[in-house]
Amino acid sequence: MDFNNKHVIITGGSQGIGFATAKAFIQHGATVLITGRNAESLRKAADEINSSNLQTLVADTSNMAGIMALEKVVAQSGKSVDVLYLNAAIGVYTPIQYVTEADFDAQFNTNVKGHFFTLQKLIPHLADGASVIFTSSGVVSAAGTASSVYSATKAALNKIADIAVNELAERKIRVNIVSPGPIQTPGLLSLATAETQAYLATRSALQRLGDAEEVANTVLFLASADASYVNGANIAVDGGSIQYMLK
Repeated sequence: MDFNNKHVIITGGSQGIGFATAKAFIQHGATVLITGRNAESLRKAADEINSSNLQTLVADTSNMAGIMALEKVVAQSGKSVDVLYLNAAIGVYTPIQYVTEADFDAQFNTNVKGHFFTLQKLIPHLADGASVIFTSSGVVSAAGTASSVYSATKAALNKIADIAVNELAERKIRVNIVSPGPIQTPGLLSLATAETQAYLATRSALQRLGDAEEVANTVLFLASADASYVNGANIAVDGGSIQYMLK
């Protein structure tokens, strides 16, 4: 896949899936802008990638100020965006009885509001024929306990993507979704004990956790010319979920 002279924006790109995807795009010739909330995390990401094709921006896209800061940088660059990867997300796993308003708002602001308005503000800067990709999750089709709010945010995101497919079709902009299963990212590893990770591995037909690079490879495919007729797809990157077989 060739991304030379292509301009990519990734929200939530300082670690995990976003970081792996930024690294992969750069390896294939793209220039990449990643956003994140934490300046130190972005610095570490930049040091590790170590490429002049990477730009970082401290921007919290869960609020309009952060989104407008990103839009301003894109506008000032004078470059059209060829790939917009909406990836930033947080998850708080709590039974419905104990969910706080703060946790509810934080997840919807980051996972839904942030992606919706980032897309809205960057639509004028997308190149005709650009690719927009959302990170959703396999939890949308599951009913795991303590995941009500997180699952709801991802379900909302899927519907936004579905409608964007039609609204952006006139400009030949493709909109697709990747839905990872359990992936070995800093976020998962910080939340899940070794026992939980082992259990999550059993929920995949391949009997293992996924790697961030495996999701990144899927994103690159969707963004590439090889996927020129793939539009409105939701691709599961979960090793073959067997959750419906387990009762």
